[in-house]
Amino acid sequence: MAMTEPVRYEGISSRAFEHPADRAASAALASIPLMDKVLKRLSDLGYERRLRQELLGNAVQVGDNQLPSLWAGYRRSADALDIDRVPGLYVTQTPLVNAMTVGAKTPVVVVFSGLVVDYTPAEIDCVLAHELGHVLSEHVYYRTALETLSLLLLGAMPSALVGLPVQALVVVLQEWARAAELSADRASALVAGDPIPVCQMLMRLAGGAIPGMNIDAFIAQATDYDEEDDLFARWGRARAQLRVDHPFAVRRVKELVTWVQQGDFDRIRAGAYVRRGQEPPPAAEFDKAVAHYQARFKRMIEATVGSLGRLKGQLEAWAQGRGAPDRGAIPFVAEGPAG
Repeated sequence: MAMTEPVRYEGISSRAFEHPADRAASAALASIPLMDKVLKRLSDLGYERRLRQELLGNAVQVGDNQLPSLWAGYRRSADALDIDRVPGLYVTQTPLVNAMTVGAKTPVVVVFSGLVVDYTPAEIDCVLAHELGHVLSEHVYYRTALETLSLLLLGAMPSALVGLPVQALVVVLQEWARAAELSADRASALVAGDPIPVCQMLMRLAGGAIPGMNIDAFIAQATDYDEEDDLFARWGRARAQLRVDHPFAVRRVKELVTWVQQGDFDRIRAGAYVRRGQEPPPAAEFDKAVAHYQARFKRMIEATVGSLGRLKGQLEAWAQGRGAPDRGAIPFVAEGPAG
């Protein structure tokens, strides 16, 4: 059954449901020298516009007269999160099950037809609410940069990108994106009024739209996975996770269930949440979390370009239009689409 009559969280701030990892990773990402300047230049060069054309050139815009039930569920989610400027919604033909929100200046939500065809209305609504959680959390700027760079990696390197350390930018943006997904899952659960439909959606994303799957068994699996104490298993998971920009589904379920058990979900549902413009200052432990992600980003940068200083030099040269080929900027590693 699709979500009906959700609670309207009037004026809710994303800080109300933000995962600590998301907030810390965002702050750490913003602290990388020249990061925002470089991403703005990418947008100014028209690469964001190219990404939109790639996505929307062969897509159908959803509205009152086009897939009206899908549009109605989308609007219910936007109303629940008190989002006034609702991004456009599009469906694109692909058998993959995915969705994404792109467009730093004018966001749009793109849903793959495989999701709409094979999943239940409640699961589709959970995905739409998840994407709107990204919008409310202002993830779209960095998310668009990641999608743009990933798209560029799939083709020949444009001359305007020579000297840009794309691989280094992609790996740190992917690390940030994995943390951001955890906040969007929480937003989806709030809109649904129940974490179970979100967990069910994640189970089906992991295993496919197979009848008869057991959500209780999947939640138990998530707990077992989280408690795995084998050193080599943990190392292997970490290596595999670095190749994607979403956390594994079982981890997402574990994080969501833990958050609900801690009581924040019920408090927000009851109206006790942070409003926009009333966000409190960061707690003391926030600085430690930011330092953790700064150290992770530093290790990733060292593995791709050699050092933070070298990255800064390459970004500065490229931002000023004097980039030159550099073995740290190549090779590129193409990634698949992300939702």
